[in-house]
Amino acid sequence: MKPVAIAVFASGQGSNFQAMVDAQRSGLLGLAEVKLLVCDKPNAPVIERAQRAGVETFVFQPKQYSSREQYEMEIVSELQRRQIQYVVLAGYMRLLTPTMVNPYMGRMINIHPSLLPAFPGKDAIEQALDYGVKLTGVTVHFVDNGMDTGAIIAQQPAAIHPNDTADTLAERIHHIEQTLYPRVVSQLAAGKIRLADDGRHVMVEQ
Repeated sequence: MKPVAIAVFASGQGSNFQAMVDAQRSGLLGLAEVKLLVCDKPNAPVIERAQRAGVETFVFQPKQYSSREQYEMEIVSELQRRQIQYVVLAGYMRLLTPTMVNPYMGRMINIHPSLLPAFPGKDAIEQALDYGVKLTGVTVHFVDNGMDTGAIIAQQPAAIHPNDTADTLAERIHHIEQTLYPRVVSQLAAGKIRLADDGRHVMVEQ
């Protein structure tokens, strides 16, 4: 069957990008193929990861554009030129506008380090620790025009231990992310994930 082209958006270290590349190499990404990295920081370590993996990159500097919509229009053009079918956000630290979201509605996913709808936005791990919850985790969801409000595809919990710090909890969260996210991408590429007509619920075939 024909590979399904995906683009990964990342801004930093790129651990989830690397997880996708490693899963692809080991056959765990199914039909999905990482075709492009989109990055908004020219010095981000994820760019070197992409180069080592032989993945094309589109790197831009937002300050060189007059608006968020302007650089998103260029990104969409790059995605369409490469026939990208799905967009995978993996530590991309910029809010998206409808210019980017709408063309890929139902085909763009994100991973968030909490059990949404709890603790959306920045510093979700710290939010969970500060609140004193006993359980947090990881959520993969479709992207809509809100912040971490899209329909939930998959969740996996992580217990919070009494002696946890942000660093120790983050380590366990990241381990979950690097297993869960490639699995979801593989299911997505296989057509096993479907957004219901109500836009809120997600059907997942096992």
